Amino acid sequence: MTKANMHEAKSKLSQLADLAHSGEVVVIAKAGKPYVDLVPHKDRKVRQPGGYDIDMTHFDSMDSEIESEFYGETE
Repeated sequence: MTKANMHEAKSKLSQLADLAHSGEVVVIAKAGKPYVDLVPHKDRKVRQPGGYDIDMTHFDSMDSEIESEFYGETE
């Protein structure tokens, strides 16, 4: 684990970034206390809606018992 204070991190940012990118844990401290962790960037996949293939007919028909609870007896 590499620790650096804010002033040191400002002057050695490139070196600290290289360490973090290679897998080293880099902690930047403020007033002697851990403040932030420097971590490498990870590409995030963009989530696309509609990724599930489900049978929508189940949702189109309402159970008669549930329907009577909502709307009253239909008979």
